[in-house]
This record gives sequence, C-alpha cells and structure tokens, in this order.
Amino acid sequence: MNLYRKINNITGWILFAIASTVYIITSEPTASFWDCGEYISTAFKLQVGHPPGAPLFQMIGRFFSLFAFGNTALVARMVNTMSALASGFTILFLFWSITRLARKIIVAKGEIQTEKIWVIIGSGVVGALAYTFSDSFWFSAVEGEVYAMSSFFTAFVFWAILKWEDVYDRPEGLRWIILIAFMVGLSIGVHLLNLLALPSITLVYYFKKYRPTIKGGIIAFFISIIILALIMFVLIPGLVSMAGYFERFFVNTFGLPFNSGTLIYGITVTALLIWGILYSYRSGKVMLNTALLSIVFLIIGYSSFMMLVIRSNAGTPINENNPTNAVGLLSYLNREQYGDWPLISGPYYSAPVTGHSDGTPLYARDDKQGKYVVIDDRKGRVPEYDSRFTTFFPRMWSNTDPNHIKEYQRWANIKGTQIQVTGQDGNQQSLVKPTFGENLAFFWRYQFLHMYWRYFMWNFAGKQNDIQGLGNNVDGNWISGINFIDSPRLGPQDKLPENKINKGTNKFYFLPLILGLI
Repeated sequence: MNLYRKINNITGWILFAIASTVYIITSEPTASFWDCGEYISTAFKLQVGHPPGAPLFQMIGRFFSLFAFGNTALVARMVNTMSALASGFTILFLFWSITRLARKIIVAKGEIQTEKIWVIIGSGVVGALAYTFSDSFWFSAVEGEVYAMSSFFTAFVFWAILKWEDVYDRPEGLRWIILIAFMVGLSIGVHLLNLLALPSITLVYYFKKYRPTIKGGIIAFFISIIILALIMFVLIPGLVSMAGYFERFFVNTFGLPFNSGTLIYGITVTALLIWGILYSYRSGKVMLNTALLSIVFLIIGYSSFMMLVIRSNAGTPINENNPTNAVGLLSYLNREQYGDWPLISGPYYSAPVTGHSDGTPLYARDDKQGKYVVIDDRKGRVPEYDSRFTTFFPRMWSNTDPNHIKEYQRWANIKGTQIQVTGQDGNQQSLVKPTFGENLAFFWRYQFLHMYWRYFMWNFAGKQNDIQGLGNNVDGNWISGINFIDSPRLGPQDKLPENKINKGTNKFYFLPLILGLI
C-alpha cells in the first residue's frame, strides 16, 4: 500500500506539472472576449463587477496581479496564470479521484499487487490527460474567467468525499464533511457551478452509510436536489434577505443609524449558531453538531461577498449596481436587473398578456431622511399571461427579440394550433400556440443536440472548425474524422472550402470518448 501511495502521489504531481505548464505556455497574454476584461480589471483593483459577483476569484486574482510588479501590461497575464494553475490543480484532484475509484473496482481489500498498481495509475493518467487536452477545459484554463477556478472547487470537493469514504466510521471522518461545506461556501464566491457536485456527494454518502437499494438511491438523489435547492434558493439569498429585512426594520421603525439592523442580525445569527453547537455537543447529538458546524463553515466561505460591500462603499470606478449595504447586496445577488424566466411552467413566446401584478418594491438608502425609502414600487410590473398559452417545462418563452422567435420557429419547425384571443383593441385575432411536441423538439434539437451534445463531442470526438455556427453544415459542428459517420450528417468534409478549415479543426476519431467509456 505504501508503494501505491508513493506512486499515486508522485504521478499526480507530475500530471499537475504537465497540465499547468501547458496551460501557462498557451494562456492568453491579455484579455479574451466577453467577461474576461471585466474580471481582470475588477480583480486588479478589487472593484465590483456584474451580478451576482465573484469576490473570491477577484481577491485571489488581486494576489496574482501583484506578480506583475507594477507592470500593468502583465496584469492580465498574471490573472490568466491563476486560471492555468487552478486548472492544473483540477487535473491533480481528478487524477486522484479516478485512481481511488479504480482501486475500489480492481482491489476489494488487502494489499495491491504491483501489476494492479500500474493498471490503476494508468487509468488515472489516461483519464486526467484526456481531460487536460479536452477542448472546453483547455479553453477555460487559459483565460481570466471563473470557470477554471470553479472546476478546481468541483474536483476538490468530489475528491474530498472519496477521502471521507475511507474514514467514514471514525470520528475524524466528520472533518471531511465540514471541509466540503467550507469549500462549497468558498466556491459560491467564484461561481455557483460547484453546487452541482452536491448530488454526487450525497450519493457517495448514501452508498457508504446505508445498504443501497434502487428505492433508497432514488430517495437519496431527491434529497440531494432538496439540499441543492435549499442552499441555492434559501441559504444564499436568505441570509442576505433577512439582513436586509432587519436593516430596514430597525432603521425605519426605531430610527437607528444605518447598518445597525445588519449588525443586530449578525449578532443574532452568530448567537443562535453558537448556542446550537454547544447544545448539540453537550447532548451528544453528533449529526446535529456536524450539520451546524457545516453551516457555520459554509457561511464563513460565503462571507467573501462582504468584499463587494466594502469596496462598493469605497467608490471604486467599476461599481456595478452599487451594493453598499444589505438591501443593495440582496438586489445584486438576485440579479434583478436581468429579469426572470420560467423554468417549471410558464408562457410560450406567443402568449398574450392579460394583466399585470405587483413586483417586489426596490429600496434605497436616503441619507437626508435617515431611512430606507422605496425608489421603485414596481406596481403593475409583472405580466400575467393567457393560461391557454402556458405549458409545463417551457423552452420557447422569450418574445423580447424577434430573432428569438425566428429561431424558435426554425429549430422546432413550428406549425402550432390557432387560438382565438381578444386583443387590447377589443377585436378578435388568431395567435399560434406551439404544441408541446414542438416545445420538446426545440429542447431536443437546439438545447440538447446543438448546445450540449455538440459541445460534448467537440471534446471527445472532434471539431469541424472554431466558427460558432448557427446550425448549418459548415460551421462549428462536431466531427469524428470517420467519413461514413460525418458525411450523412454534414455532407462530405473533404469538400469544405479552405476558409472553413482552420487551427480549430480537430479529428479525434472517437478515441477520447472510447477511452473515457472504458
């Protein structure tokens, strides 16, 4: 076992060095397109970027920017190097996760024979290197975006739950659960993507602690979704929402100074958590104690968002939404400026508006009056739609841009059904309501095949070129290099014009996919 640990550790760090070197050498010298310029700028001067913010990314980015040693031309390179190293650590923890899983399959218990050591290590090397050079991961590893660091947190917490599995029946095993909670809290300060690791962590916990059954596995999965929803929709916004409520209540009702309500709220929450931890410890309630400690450490990690409030009060040049207090931070975290969109049920794009309801009022600090005042009552702001045009799982809802409607019609080949409605002028008119089958057709053809499966296959089969593409046969599709598979979908690839063949053209012949499946 000692030999295996030594080889496993050394190989992991070698893979880290390989991945980090490749990413640093190929990293962007300046800023890539989209959000990278903003992230680099806000990291360099610790400013407030677009909602919902990435304060931990910015603080670590600020640390890396110091290695530019005053040369502002190198700041972007240093922040991009941070992403490269975070991606290298992702490969390290991915390798260790693969070898732990492979060891469980190959060696039930006892010492590991030498030949099996190399089978396990080889599995990890192939898997880790395949991911190292995959299209999407390499793309994010070389630029100043949040996805590289978010991938690191995801890889780390999954590796940590596998480490917990080895010591789950010992008291120190609970420390791994608390560490995972802390890392999840930190990851919120980078990107919410890391929360998607929670279902897999819950399932590992279930399979280790209980005798697995199909029914039990399904229940465990649904519990994981509930935990995910509680963190994402209750804990993250709820902590700030209650702080905002306390702030408005104590300032507006009792005339206390600004921020006094937030201070009272912080003291109250801290006192309740301390009482709960002491009670659970003294009464021997181990699971309650672990749960409360996990919440505490998650909040500690989540507290990186205080940086945004502090820097917003400093009046930085980039100060989007100006979240100077708990009230403003809640609006910032809820991304209210972006509006809302239906997920479970809602209207089709052609749904007529039948009325409006009131939205949540928007408050702001008024220094003259010494209280928080409503600056936008949002009365009559929330549209209500004709129920005949609503559906379960709406995929085609946006009617703000004619191009959106045009694309819905193209991808789903919409014929729909004609429904008579009364217009605002009182006259009858006929509107087309897409069928539920067409709704699913758009989901399958565009959201799944074009926007997910195409990206997936870029990494594991091959890429036609680096032109984004809008669904035609010559731009940005996945290809394998195997003609009898590619030609029926896209036509003969040897007939492509030369301007469509570039450095983004890659043919992998399904080898990464085959290796991954094996």
